Amino acid sequence: MKRHALSTRLWHWLNLLCVTVLFLSGLTISNAHRRLYWGDWGFSAEQAWLIVPRFPDWMTIPGYYSLAVARDWHILMAWPFALGLLFMWVAMLPNRHFAKDIATSPREWRPSAIGRDIAAHLKLDFAHAGGKYNFLQKLAYGLVLGLFLPMMIFTGIAISPGMGPTFGWLVELLGGRQSARSLHFIFAFAIAGFFVVHVVLVILAGPIRQLRDMITGGREP
Repeated sequence: MKRHALSTRLWHWLNLLCVTVLFLSGLTISNAHRRLYWGDWGFSAEQAWLIVPRFPDWMTIPGYYSLAVARDWHILMAWPFALGLLFMWVAMLPNRHFAKDIATSPREWRPSAIGRDIAAHLKLDFAHAGGKYNFLQKLAYGLVLGLFLPMMIFTGIAISPGMGPTFGWLVELLGGRQSARSLHFIFAFAIAGFFVVHVVLVILAGPIRQLRDMITGGREP
């Protein structure tokens, strides 16, 4: 059996492309107004809960300040990002990837079990029995797939000028348009943090095999 299903591999690389472009173009959009607020409105520095640093052009798409071009890139990648996540959920429920590899059991939530998993990670011991992923991996992937990525979509819809009138209920549910914008920023950087940790762990666990398996599917041990 393949270690990674074809649907998982296709989504993994599509999502990497989409998230990269969305994040880097989002930095340009952030540079246009670097203050974040809670509620329905806000503009002045006194009303902001956070003033975001200005990101240098080499970190952004398009590589120079252009709000219009950055928004074009953002919208271009938003649709494959959202449809790709929907495809992933539709695929991993019937093929039991979520139930078998990501869903956690009550036993795994015991403090002693979590402590052993943390201690093993600190020792760079990534071996685990009884499944493809250990508890910390399941928790991380579950949060990304079930919370971080969906919230990027929902908050993006809420702050989109073209969708706001249709999805007014969603704006209210998120606490107002400025609250949705703040949450969009928070979840974007939560995903960026996951990406950094993910890449570091892949390097520590053997990048050649990990990359090969995510391209070819690999083999179940």
